Amino acid sequence: MRIAVLGTGSGGRAHAARLLQLGHRVVVGTRDSQVTLGRTEPDFMGIEPFGQWLADYPGIELMTFGEAAAEADLAINGIDGANAVRVLGGIADQLAGKTLMDYAVPFVYNPERAHPWPTPWGVMPALDPVDSDSLGERIQRALPDTKVVKACVTQEQETAVDPGSVGGGDHTIFIAGEHADAKAQVTALLRSYGWRDVLDLGPLVSSRGMEMYTHMHSAIQFALGGARFGIKVVR
Repeated sequence: MRIAVLGTGSGGRAHAARLLQLGHRVVVGTRDSQVTLGRTEPDFMGIEPFGQWLADYPGIELMTFGEAAAEADLAINGIDGANAVRVLGGIADQLAGKTLMDYAVPFVYNPERAHPWPTPWGVMPALDPVDSDSLGERIQRALPDTKVVKACVTQEQETAVDPGSVGGGDHTIFIAGEHADAKAQVTALLRSYGWRDVLDLGPLVSSRGMEMYTHMHSAIQFALGGARFGIKVVR
């Protein structure tokens, strides 16, 4: 399958590398390919420049967002939450009729708030939108001809693409969306990653719960000293 990973951060890299390993044709989308490849310093998270990472994965192509989306049978959104709706709206034609798996979280970094939440690495970002809307829903409204499926929000993407690395894979991943065929397509992809327990939460409004869970996930991870973990729904 031809799969576009939109975004060059650590999450996008995790998906791209795993998809290449699984035999897919992988294209990664960015705003400006030459600018992305020209970076020589780690980003603000300390992640190595994309060009250095890409050199270890021959076969992955870097394109603009629009070019990558046009090439794909399925797309994965890893664009940061503050810019995702704007960027994806600009390539709506290239994504029309396709499934878009969205794992982005609507973080607002360095928020001005009366009672900040200090963390080991700074102040916890705020969520916007929250409660009465979600990033997943906003993306669907901006892309009415695309089938948006929210997934992979409730753990690090390194765990999402390799569930067996935590607890032998005995944990749960969640999806939500309005289109049964798109959810089936995403479920098949998740099972190829190694997920055995894929829980469909129903309509895309459930994105609100998944996105809001991210703060709880962080709190648990702080308590575990930064270790990766999974959550399991016990029936």
